[in-house]
Amino acid sequence: MQKVTLNNGVEMPILGYGVYQIDPKECERCVLDAISVGYRHIDTAQSYHNEEAVGNAIEKSGIPRSELFITTKIWISNAGYEKAKASIFESLKKLKTDYIDLLLIHQPFNDYYGAYRAMTEAYKDGKVRAIGVSNFYPDRLIDLCHFQEVTPAVNQIETHPFHQQKLAQEIMKKYGVQHESWAPFAEGRKGIFTNSILKSIGEKYGKSIAQVILRFLIQNDVVVIPKTTHKERMIENFNVFDFVLSDEDMNAITALDEGKSLFFSHYDPQAVEYLISLAKQK
Repeated sequence: MQKVTLNNGVEMPILGYGVYQIDPKECERCVLDAISVGYRHIDTAQSYHNEEAVGNAIEKSGIPRSELFITTKIWISNAGYEKAKASIFESLKKLKTDYIDLLLIHQPFNDYYGAYRAMTEAYKDGKVRAIGVSNFYPDRLIDLCHFQEVTPAVNQIETHPFHQQKLAQEIMKKYGVQHESWAPFAEGRKGIFTNSILKSIGEKYGKSIAQVILRFLIQNDVVVIPKTTHKERMIENFNVFDFVLSDEDMNAITALDEGKSLFFSHYDPQAVEYLISLAKQK
């Protein structure tokens, strides 16, 4: 498995398995399937309500903990030093592990500075191997990088062929932050799985559109965590290291970038109010 080296020297698999919106009742089976396929990087979050299922799968997999890379995220409602600190211990308990490989702030709302202090403390105590953020736009990422003792190792943001986050990636590279994608398939929006350009490129290599997308992101040094509940899709998504897209094909996919989100914008007051309302419900 190809890996990236984070700014603190920790190695992270460039391809992982995400469990967003997977029902806790089904999640354990899915993670066990993913591990059996060969995935060693599993991405969950407090707000997904399936950390326990991930923990059960880790325990039952028979794979040494040292061979796995586990990510979770602190939700908005757990922001602030004290709440974040308590939530970290709760996540460790649910995941049935002595340490978390990567811990992220899920959204840049509420007292995320306090949460980051708790994360930094857990990092120094060896409870977390790397800390970072998710959904931080360049302005907030720059602010955090300048005023925290530990520079975020990762920023996980919406990234797919229609929203490639070129400016955000430039900023991340400048500050030594690893770019990670959520929704690499845009959750199927804008007909991504029938796109004629992606389809024709896939036909050249005998690969699916999904494999072309993952390969494109990987060649752009972006960590990807595709989600599926079907083992055959897990296998398909995993088999993306036996071909390389040409410069011509990379350029063709680059041209698909529309430069805007297909989901939400933190610069949209209504979107922010909606996200915060979700946090207050939990």
